[in-house]
Amino acid sequence: MQQLLKEIVDNFDVIVSNSKERKPLFVSLVNVPIHLAKQKAKEVEKMELESLLPLRETYKLYDYLKNNTQKLQVIAEVKKASPSLGDINLEVDIVKQAKTYQDSGACMISVLTDPFFFKGNIDYLRQISSQVKIPTLAKDFIIDEKQIIRSRNAGASVILLIVAALSEKRLKELYDFATGLGLEVLLETHHLSELEVAHRIGAKIIGVNNRNLVTFETDINTSLAMSTHFKEGPVYISESAIFTKEDAALVAPFFNGILVGTALMKADNVSEKVKELQIDKG
Repeated sequence: MQQLLKEIVDNFDVIVSNSKERKPLFVSLVNVPIHLAKQKAKEVEKMELESLLPLRETYKLYDYLKNNTQKLQVIAEVKKASPSLGDINLEVDIVKQAKTYQDSGACMISVLTDPFFFKGNIDYLRQISSQVKIPTLAKDFIIDEKQIIRSRNAGASVILLIVAALSEKRLKELYDFATGLGLEVLLETHHLSELEVAHRIGAKIIGVNNRNLVTFETDINTSLAMSTHFKEGPVYISESAIFTKEDAALVAPFFNGILVGTALMKADNVSEKVKELQIDKG
């Protein structure tokens, strides 16, 4: 890994120059709404290419999940809004919320950086990453190397890549680029064929999103059905549709962790809610 990272840094100008010539590849407008794809492509086209900054030091999420299996781990999300619910908590103190997550035992903080659909901001990631010690996830629709560099510079130690948004070839390119820069990748899937792509790519951290990207409807049974196809090596995260201790208990036997946003952003007592979802797995 150190040699690969050295090669990427040494050839940084060549890599990003090539990436500027490449247009994002959205392979299925059935899986990714066309308005989302167009908006993100426009955003990336205008995005400045940043110089590479040092990687923030924290523990590796994969190692942590592999070594801490006694309870269901919680990835706690900071988000002010979503396409399905609209405004969730616009007045939240994002740094205070993130610190509460950390103090309550969350293993990572997910930060929405998409400004158009989630009212997020890359500065939220920068602010939170500078104030916590645990890993932070850049939660966005990432389709280009420029976004990966920007996320790393803002303090992310993990990025999200969505299988539904990219061709398998492009997905592998971005996965290798990110891991070569010392980042970890949460590879998000929605159904079996996408899970098979994640396994072929060699993803170590795989998410199963219980939300349909087109209808925005959620069904926790998606996680339960997909879990029968899990393999030994990766760690698995159930995402969306988890609001209660009972929801968490349903997926706990099959998943290493859960990613929870809305339930925590709306909770009267955030700390108690995080702890409630940390199901004891014996």
